Amino acid sequence: MGDTTDKLKGKAKEVAGAATGDEGLENEGKLDQAKGSLKKAAENLKDKAKEAMGGPADEARREAQKAERTTDRDLDDE
Repeated sequence: MGDTTDKLKGKAKEVAGAATGDEGLENEGKLDQAKGSLKKAAENLKDKAKEAMGGPADEARREAQKAERTTDRDLDDE
């Protein structure tokens, strides 16, 4: 399940547990919400890591392609 689904499901369980006095259900809901928050944090961290690693790698790839094109033109001119 996605992080939003976990949070919504958890909130529903928490409210239902509180309304019925079922502490187990209420705590289960809080746990589901925490799980949703952790999933979201992990997704954000993964995205930030991709950005951090992708930027320099993409720049290096572009520079390599640019150098290759320049070399190809220089060879064609000979």
